[in-house]
Amino acid sequence: MKKVLLSGLGAGFILFLMSYFGLMIGIRYFPELFVEYNNPLFNSDGSRDLLFFMHPFIMSFALSWFWARFKKLFRGAIFLRGLEFGFVYAIVALLPVMWITFSSLDITFLMISSWFLYGFFQSVIAGLLFAKINP
Repeated sequence: MKKVLLSGLGAGFILFLMSYFGLMIGIRYFPELFVEYNNPLFNSDGSRDLLFFMHPFIMSFALSWFWARFKKLFRGAIFLRGLEFGFVYAIVALLPVMWITFSSLDITFLMISSWFLYGFFQSVIAGLLFAKINP
């Protein structure tokens, strides 16, 4: 359990930093994507901002538990294990969630695709860290 918590916390910090700097890079190089966030669907009064910033930690703890439970199924070098872990998460969790989100909210395919790729990238990074820290 200690490895799950420590690797989850470590991955949470890495994902948080990656998310922050990725946002800055994304705004700079893909501004047309971020204009879509001016939609009233995404406006908040600020009372839930902390929940938004906790996302990398919530995700990393969940992925850390998943890794600890199923790591024996991922074989090969660290890179391949992390990549396969990311693919499994993307197909099992992200694809259904993105499908229902796209079908029920007025958002573009570009936006939902960027969320899918972002989640996939996060899970690969987490998988790489877990394969290194908790083989």
